[in-house]
Amino acid sequence: MLDWSDRHCRFLHRLLTRRARLYTEMVTTGALLHGDVRRHLVFDAAEHPLALQLGGSEPAELAQCARLGQQWGYDEINLNCGCPSPRVQRGAFGACLMAEPQRVADCVRAMRAAVDIPVTVKHRIGLDQEQSYGFVRDFVGTVAEAGCTVFIVHARSAWLQGLSPKENRALPPLRYEVVQQLKRDFPALTLVLNGGLQTAQQMAEQLQHLDGVMIGRSAYHQPWDLSRWDEIFYAAAPFDSNRDAVEAAMVDYMEREALQEGTHWYAVARHLLGLRHGQSGARRWRQVWSDHRLKDLPPRHVWRLAQQALQPTHAPTASQPCLAI
Repeated sequence: MLDWSDRHCRFLHRLLTRRARLYTEMVTTGALLHGDVRRHLVFDAAEHPLALQLGGSEPAELAQCARLGQQWGYDEINLNCGCPSPRVQRGAFGACLMAEPQRVADCVRAMRAAVDIPVTVKHRIGLDQEQSYGFVRDFVGTVAEAGCTVFIVHARSAWLQGLSPKENRALPPLRYEVVQQLKRDFPALTLVLNGGLQTAQQMAEQLQHLDGVMIGRSAYHQPWDLSRWDEIFYAAAPFDSNRDAVEAAMVDYMEREALQEGTHWYAVARHLLGLRHGQSGARRWRQVWSDHRLKDLPPRHVWRLAQQALQPTHAPTASQPCLAI
């Protein structure tokens, strides 16, 4: 979810579910130790519970970054051992770490010694030609000995050679049975399934066997689905708002971000485009929020245009995007 689940995206998701745990995009140790810490770690208090996902392979550096995460108020530190991108491979972390379970254990041990909040690991079920169940079983067992009790498992292998990151999200077959077997072999651990889940029914089916599920791109492209999660999975009261109110809240957020952080509303609006998935007029509405010609307008003006675009008889044309003002 690199470049997807930034703090603006997470603020939208938190408007829709109060209970689901949110995860940051992966932040590398180098970015924190040698870059702008505030830019990478600042978040809105509304985002809790929130986990900071780190990318790195040096125990001392990860411990220092975990300490920063705790100081900034995160609720969990998550080590990424599943990303297969070439850039991550060049840094010798992400999915590469699955080949070095003892190093991962050392990283977990160092981070746990540095912070009081939980340290968790996200990983794949295999690596390149190594597809055996024993490979992932031994990885989990070794890391668990270092004190990690929560494993988020993307139920696909990672192919570091021959597949692009996009292909790695789709071509290696999903093997949910491998994650379920891990739960049977490690009943005291918390096993969370990631990969391919799209509907609440699919999530509920996996929760009969596992402790949790993680949803990525489906939640991003169809965020309104999140509005049902608290009721379905946490026995909370039904969601008492609607898409218009959520959109209005995001406009308020855009204005606040512009005033406090200098953030252009366009950087926020890109995460909003799936909110009206399946609604009549959604295509015209998306065109307004993504129209670069409107960038110089205040977000509240663009919002009014987007609302009008939902009504076929009042939709602004591409050649006259500002007529409604």
